[in-house]
Amino acid sequence: MILGVSLSTFVQIHTIISVIAIVAGIIVMFSMLSSKRPGGLTAIFLLLTILTSATGFLIPPLLSDKLLPSHVIGALSLVLLLIACIALYATKLSGSWRWIYVVTALLALYFNAFVLVIQSFLKIPALTAIAPGNPPSGPVFAVVQGIVLVFFVLMIIGAVRRFRPA
Repeated sequence: MILGVSLSTFVQIHTIISVIAIVAGIIVMFSMLSSKRPGGLTAIFLLLTILTSATGFLIPPLLSDKLLPSHVIGALSLVLLLIACIALYATKLSGSWRWIYVVTALLALYFNAFVLVIQSFLKIPALTAIAPGNPPSGPVFAVVQGIVLVFFVLMIIGAVRRFRPA
């Protein structure tokens, strides 16, 4: 039991939160590329991404005494999200806080996408077959993660250049 629900229910809730955060984040990312002012969906993206990272620490393999890569990604994501929230809500994106917001928010989204790819290769049998292991390995897995990384690098650069909300 975690927070009063079974482990499987908790993991399902965590997964649903993560997927909604990623979808919201992708919409927010494309609105940044269009230089649209942050709105309610941005708040949902940030909140659910914070919840994704926070709830990830409660899943049993992560309750280990050892420092795991998932701990590092979760902690780094939370730091990035704190900075993004400060940039957006405390400084109102003034001056250099505009690009700091873009970079930190989209890096947090990238970390969620990075974990989504790993979990997909672990949980989807067809993907596990072509990239076995825990964590997954092999050229297909590396190519997919490389494509995701290049995509986010290009989107972050584009958003830094274009995001100038009125």
